[in-house]
Amino acid sequence: MRVGFVLASTARAPIPSTRVAVLNVLALLAEQGVQTHILFGPETPSETPQLPQGLLDDIVSAKLDLVVFQKVRGPSVVHLIQRLRAAGIRTLYMVCDLVEPEMAELTDATVVVTEHLRSLYPHHLQHKLHVVHDGIEHPEYVRSDPTLPQSPRRERLRAVLVTSASLYTLPELGVPPHWLEIVIVGRYPPRSALKARLAQARWGFAARQGWSERLASVRFLLHPRLRTEAWDPRGVYQHLLQADVGIIPIDTSDVGSAQAPPSWQVKSENRLTLMMAAGLPVVATPIPSYQGVLQPDFNGFFAQGRLQWLEALERLRDAPTRRRMGEAARASVIDEFSLQAQARRLIKVVQSLEPPR
Repeated sequence: MRVGFVLASTARAPIPSTRVAVLNVLALLAEQGVQTHILFGPETPSETPQLPQGLLDDIVSAKLDLVVFQKVRGPSVVHLIQRLRAAGIRTLYMVCDLVEPEMAELTDATVVVTEHLRSLYPHHLQHKLHVVHDGIEHPEYVRSDPTLPQSPRRERLRAVLVTSASLYTLPELGVPPHWLEIVIVGRYPPRSALKARLAQARWGFAARQGWSERLASVRFLLHPRLRTEAWDPRGVYQHLLQADVGIIPIDTSDVGSAQAPPSWQVKSENRLTLMMAAGLPVVATPIPSYQGVLQPDFNGFFAQGRLQWLEALERLRDAPTRRRMGEAARASVIDEFSLQAQARRLIKVVQSLEPPR
């Protein structure tokens, strides 16, 4: 089967969703006899790109059976899908954090990353929706505890938070207690880029509403036990391996709108499984995608509000508890959320769309 991909970013400089959903599984698709072709990716990442005029001709000349649209939508994409349908070429929509009924209606099938995201689509489209989770990219990185000391209680607990944003306050927790230090890996300039960091800090301060929020951002930026680091797809693992626990505090105050659910409701399990696969026990805000993965008191904790967060983290100051939960966390996700398992799910969807010979 010949499959082409229209991406939300280039394969040369992919955004995380392009890398995780498509590029990571291309070799696994090839192993199963699926011939893949990257048809288009915008130089500047875009979910509503203007597609080239001659793209349909390229698809027809390549004798493609299926075209996959990775998170892209908009008039240009809709027009191409309609022309592909007229030409008898199947289409598949892949989306990680949006509810797009129009795209699900237009295409032959839609892949979403969680069961909850699937449930948010209209009932009449459910038969066209399939779940393929974000696969764990590097299962080889596993945190190993040193030999337990005489006193299993660590004076200071080291936590890591991985985010796709640039935080200026710490949701749920606020100011960490004296026994907790936190590394936040996110959308920050490298530590060597001092001017860029200062500019970002000024922007973050100016964006706060009211003096209480601005004061909170200053306390965040100047706090001696809060450190921000630039995210990159390899460097993030060094921070995971140096941590004792993973934390995912999420602001759930946004209620969304009639047109779209709040962003926290459509998040994937990716950040959670990233940490769990590395052998970290995780404390997280209970959001829909996490509730089928994290089992409280077994492989981590759910927490809401500062008091619950401090109680959960206090329990993880005990090294044997961390070790037991970290091992359980990795065992819970390493097979079910592996790249191989997700590639098999995707191949099953692709094969269901294969035209009769």
